[in-house]
Amino acid sequence: MVWPGEIKAWDVLSGLDSEDVTVNAKVLFTAHDSTYVLTCFGQDIFISLNDRNIYSTTALGKLLINEHSEYSRLSILKYLIHSTDLPLAGQLIHPSDLPGGDIFIRGTHVLPLDKVAEYFENSSNEFISIGKSLGGTQLEYGDMSIELLPFPRVPVVIIVWLGDEEFPARSTLLIDSSCKSQIPTDIIWSTAMMSIKMMLTNKGV
Repeated sequence: MVWPGEIKAWDVLSGLDSEDVTVNAKVLFTAHDSTYVLTCFGQDIFISLNDRNIYSTTALGKLLINEHSEYSRLSILKYLIHSTDLPLAGQLIHPSDLPGGDIFIRGTHVLPLDKVAEYFENSSNEFISIGKSLGGTQLEYGDMSIELLPFPRVPVVIIVWLGDEEFPARSTLLIDSSCKSQIPTDIIWSTAMMSIKMMLTNKGV
């Protein structure tokens, strides 16, 4: 299935200088077959300009591209198009604090972080092991936390606090404030969604 905006994104990406894209997005490019190689969640993702195809050879990569295509495919193309050669800001923020970030707290765009808290409340070891299987790094925020790299220049941090007699378990998602220079706000939302989905659905892959 071709998601809305994909055809235009392929057109734009095909017109960009591959050397610029490799630097800006921190990806590889193989000239003989006009294919970018992007690392998403520790998996090699191949973006073929000739075939206009996005694919992976690993189980987790296929999960990302096929099962979560509504979040991943256009996000991958937009990341390659929009990313810039800038360092991380080192400041974590809530996505809702971004310009246009009100989409994160309204209606169907609210991130399903309640599901993360519910599932992992009694499975801290699994939370860390799944995160690490996605190329993530364990952090020390909350009761458990992991930093994922859906894209090389867009780290995502997911934090879980365990519940007690007074408060239920809760989870939050933070991003480096530099992300607004890398991808549009709607793609940041898709990137956050695929990060959550990969944490929740890669069990047993």
